Amino acid sequence: MDTTSPSFKENARKAIADPLVARSRGHIKAGFIAKRRKAADRLPEFEALRDAARDIKNHTLAHLDLYLERYEAQVLAAGGRVHWCPTAEHARQAVLEICRAAGARTVTKGKSMISEEIGLNDFLESQGIVPVETDLGEYIIQLRNEPPSHIIAPAVHLTRTEIEAAFRSHHDHLPAERPLSEPADFVNEAREILRQKFVDADVGITGANFLVAETGSSIIVTNEGNGDLTQCLPKVHIVIASLEKVVPTLDDVNVILRVLARSATGQECSTYTTFSTGPRRPGDADGPEQYHVILLDNGRSNMLGGEFQEALRCIRCGACMNHCPVYHAVGGHAYGWVYPGPIGAVLTPAFIGIEKAAHLPNASSFCGRCEAVCPMRIPLPKMMRHWREREFERHLTPRAARWGLGLWAFFARRPRLYHAATALAGPALRAMAGGRGRLRRLPLAGAWTDHRDFPAPEGRTFHQIWAERQKGRQP
Repeated sequence: MDTTSPSFKENARKAIADPLVARSRGHIKAGFIAKRRKAADRLPEFEALRDAARDIKNHTLAHLDLYLERYEAQVLAAGGRVHWCPTAEHARQAVLEICRAAGARTVTKGKSMISEEIGLNDFLESQGIVPVETDLGEYIIQLRNEPPSHIIAPAVHLTRTEIEAAFRSHHDHLPAERPLSEPADFVNEAREILRQKFVDADVGITGANFLVAETGSSIIVTNEGNGDLTQCLPKVHIVIASLEKVVPTLDDVNVILRVLARSATGQECSTYTTFSTGPRRPGDADGPEQYHVILLDNGRSNMLGGEFQEALRCIRCGACMNHCPVYHAVGGHAYGWVYPGPIGAVLTPAFIGIEKAAHLPNASSFCGRCEAVCPMRIPLPKMMRHWREREFERHLTPRAARWGLGLWAFFARRPRLYHAATALAGPALRAMAGGRGRLRRLPLAGAWTDHRDFPAPEGRTFHQIWAERQKGRQP
C-alpha cells in the first residue's frame, strides 16, 4: 500500500458507507475497550507503571546508540548475528541472503508489523520463496490477499461469513460439508493446515516486542504459541525489529510487560512471553542452528532529538486506535499504509513523507482519548498538530482550508470585529436550526453534515459570558 492524501478521503468515504465495516468494528468496543478498563482498574499501581514505562523508554532513546551497541555485542557473544539495515530495501535484501544461504523454499512467519512495513511477503514471493503467516488473523488476511486493519487484531474488520468463504476457497482439499461457523472451527482447521507448514519450513521469521541490551535476547508476546513454533522448529531464525525496540535490562522489560497486555487485550499477561537468545547451544533439546537479527532504521533515527521522538516509545498495543472515534468510523484500511489510527497519523508521515500522508494528521477530533489510554503516555495530539503545521508551511493544505484559515485569522486579529461577528453568528445559527438544537445542513460544512448533525449554539458566546462575569466581580 502507498498512502496518498486523495486516497485516504476516498477510502474513508467507502468505509463509512459500508455497513459490514461498521458492524465488524463493534467488536473493538466489547473486545478491547471494556477489557482494558477492567484490567487497569484491577491493578492499583497501573498509572505509576505507565510513568515508569515512559521513563524507561525516554532514558533508552536518550542513549540509544549505547544500548544498541551493547545489544549487538551480547547477540554476537551468544552466537547470533546482527544486520544493520538503514532502509526497507536493505532489510529485504538481508532476509533474502539469509534465506538463499539456507536454501529456503518455505518460510513461516510470526506476526510482525515490521515485515508489513518493508513489504516482505510480496518480495519473498517475487524471489520464489513462499511465506506462510502463522498467526490466525494474519493467516486469514493472507488468504484474502489484503493488509491488516489493526496492529494486534489484523482481521478484526472481517465477518465470520467472509472468513468462512476464504477458508473454503483455499482449503478445497477438505470435505465441503465440514462445519465452519464457530471460532473453534476456524482455529482447528488453521491448526491442521499450519502444523505441516511449521515442520517443512526452512526459515522462521518473527518480529520482536523487545530487544534486551543486557542479554542480547529478543522477546515476543503472543496468545497462540505460533511464534514459538516459528522460531524453534526451522534451522534458521530471523528476528525483524526496529531500532527503538531495545530496552536496557530484563527488569525494564518486566515493567513494560505489565502495561502492554493490559492495554492491548485486557489480559494481565499474554499466554506466551518467549525469550530467545542466540542459536541452539550444545545440549539444547531444540532451537535453530542460526540466529539473525534484522535491525531496521527506515526513518526512525531522523525522529530522534526532534518533535516526534516520543512516538518511538510506542509498544504497538493498539490502545490508541481502539479508543479513537475516527478509527471506529473509517477502520484501519482507510489509512492506506501499515500503521492505522492515531499512532499511524504520526508515524506514517515520518516514514513516507508528509507529502504522501498529509490527510492522516488531520484525521483526528483531538478528543485526547488516544493520549489518555496510551500506556507509554505518548502525546499523540501534540505531534499531529506538529504535522499539521508542517503541512501548512509547505503549502500542502487544500486551498479551501487555507482560505478558511486566512478568513478566520483576519477576524482573530481584529477582536472587536471578531466579537461582533460571533455575536451575530450565534443567533443566526440558532434560527437556522429551527428549535431543533442542531443543523442538518450547513454551507461550507458538507463534509461534517453529510454524516452527522452540526450542534447549534445554545446561548451567549464565551467572550460575552466572560465579560459579564468580570464585570460582576468589579467593586
